Amino acid sequence: MSKKNLVFPLSLIALAVAGVHSVSAEEATEEETTIERIEVVGDFRARGIEDVPASVSVLNGEDIQQRQAAHIEDILAMAANVNVASGASRGRFFQIRGIGERSQFVDPINPSVGLVIDGINYSGLGAAGTTFDIGQVEVFRGPQSTRFGADGMAGVIYLSSTPATIYNDGVVDMEWGEYNTYGAGLAFNQTLSDTGVARLSVYQYESDGFMENVFLDREDTQHRDETTIRLNAEWELNSQWTTKLTLHHFDVDNGYDAFSLDLNRETLSDTPGEDTLKSTAGRFLAAYASEQGYIAELSGSFLTADELYGYDEDWAYEGIRPGWEYNSYDEYDRARTQQELEVRVLSDEAWLASGVEVDWLVGAYLQSREQELTRNYTYLSGPFSSQYDTQNIAVYGELSAQLSERLRGTIGGRFESYDNDYSDSRNITASPDSNAWGGRASLEFQWTDTTQWFTTLARGFKTGGVNGEALGRVEDENLTEFRDFLASKAEYDPEYLTSLEFGLRYFSAEQSLRAEFVGFYSWRDDMQVNAYVERSAVFVTYRDNASSGVNYGLEASVEWVPTDKLRLFASAGLLQTELDGLLLQDGTNLTGREQAHAPTYQAHAGFDYALTSNMTWRFEVDAKDAFYYSNSHDERSDEFQLLHTRIDYDWGNWTFSLFARNLTDETYTTRGFYFGNDPRDEYQAKNYVQYGEPRRIGIGARLHF
Repeated sequence: MSKKNLVFPLSLIALAVAGVHSVSAEEATEEETTIERIEVVGDFRARGIEDVPASVSVLNGEDIQQRQAAHIEDILAMAANVNVASGASRGRFFQIRGIGERSQFVDPINPSVGLVIDGINYSGLGAAGTTFDIGQVEVFRGPQSTRFGADGMAGVIYLSSTPATIYNDGVVDMEWGEYNTYGAGLAFNQTLSDTGVARLSVYQYESDGFMENVFLDREDTQHRDETTIRLNAEWELNSQWTTKLTLHHFDVDNGYDAFSLDLNRETLSDTPGEDTLKSTAGRFLAAYASEQGYIAELSGSFLTADELYGYDEDWAYEGIRPGWEYNSYDEYDRARTQQELEVRVLSDEAWLASGVEVDWLVGAYLQSREQELTRNYTYLSGPFSSQYDTQNIAVYGELSAQLSERLRGTIGGRFESYDNDYSDSRNITASPDSNAWGGRASLEFQWTDTTQWFTTLARGFKTGGVNGEALGRVEDENLTEFRDFLASKAEYDPEYLTSLEFGLRYFSAEQSLRAEFVGFYSWRDDMQVNAYVERSAVFVTYRDNASSGVNYGLEASVEWVPTDKLRLFASAGLLQTELDGLLLQDGTNLTGREQAHAPTYQAHAGFDYALTSNMTWRFEVDAKDAFYYSNSHDERSDEFQLLHTRIDYDWGNWTFSLFARNLTDETYTTRGFYFGNDPRDEYQAKNYVQYGEPRRIGIGARLHF
């Protein structure tokens, strides 16, 4: 039975389980006009957002549900100064404050923006960012290397599953929509013993996608077929010992046929591509709460992932222009194995040192990661293979002191050592080892009972690497004029990011208004950039270091509940970026130009309004300025605004929904390349783009049991 045929059986099974567990929903006895307290869990220790001296956005499960989001690409517009790049079946490359990868082809990369799900490091595996039964998404902006090392130089996106509870309840979720879209999921809690609880979630999502292949007469070559399974369990063994277990499985079997020679949503490819991920991961944590006022934690995790990314390179069919055409397919088969071990000791309650209340923590971290690539490409004489092994060890610590009744100071740091080994089938070997350090120092001042100022100075880092593809193409007969240039790009250096932030937070006394404003200025040293050389549709990508770059701007968010029927929310980001010292192969000097995928402004606003006691209307708008697609050319996107709306109707334990995403059917783009690829015009260079989601209308049903 195909995965698509499993959608409706899954719905029926979910309803049957719901019928066994069904209980009456507890009705609210009073109307509330307060904002729910937000707890941030992705840092060293869980704490209220008002105690985090950094710029962070928290999107809860209700936000995810109301956006009808199946993947984090659907919700990140709600966070200021966050952008997404596609070039795949989904937007799975992330940029925070203009910093982050936009693609990956031959060479291994170290992402600037980390992705962590339930404490497991998925950085570089953006397809795993599915959102069913995710209770909270935290977007940490700015350097996070003290906590996350090299995977958090520009920021981190942290996903937490809905936590398990002692109540044997759950939810069934179903969706039907345009473009042959179906979704069905089940999540429920189950007590395991007097001391243990677990939560299991299963979700299946199907869609034909938003492209039409007119040559093959198909509308599903950009299809989505995604299965997500998550299990989280926790045991309180006694008053001192707690253990947690997490298991994940992702099966993503998506198509990739996104670029059109005719610059529209109609493709001509005769061999559509694919974009798949098969991943299994697990994590175990044991925590001991000492009577001496500290907690000791030991955690270990594993991850295996197989990715297959392939595409019709010519975007056309054989016979489109005899004598001019070419026909090729490019496929990247990646296997990743990863193990992590971390030990941490932290204060459970403030210690007194010379009369000053102090919180502290120390820890050590080990990671082993192996990445294997097999590339099958039409114009290679045989498969290309490479292996990149990384071993790293880190130690870190942080100290926080209550300097006065209203002033608190924190300082922390991390030292990390990397041992990297690269080898490939072209007999290229390299060992770009490095040591790096990061840290942060902050001050928090409680100006009034409702207003807080903070300032933070942070330094982040990411490792260097090897340009295996560039070295391997030095002797390519089609690239003879680039030989010296490619040979000079054998390796690239580590990058460092230093950021200074000033922030203001306000919480009204009655908790009906919350506001945050942050200004930042960041310096990028030895800034890593993507570039490529191209001749006769032959591409060689490489990474290079610009001498420096600067990124600075403002971020703001507001949430207000003026009445028991109305909630207003908004966020906005302003961003200025600049390249310095980047010289392309053709001699172009990009000094002074904006960095790629760094729009000058982004904004999000909306409201929830209770039309009746059991009917709610939500309306949202996303806005984004134009941005450069790449650091290798000057093509830009257009600015755009997207409108989304949803109406929910509650009937007993059921919620029925009618939703529309991109209500006005705005045409916008998520990725762009500039080169010649159309034999019909003899390969005149053009800006080829990937389009974002068109208008999509659908219905949903959710049962709470």
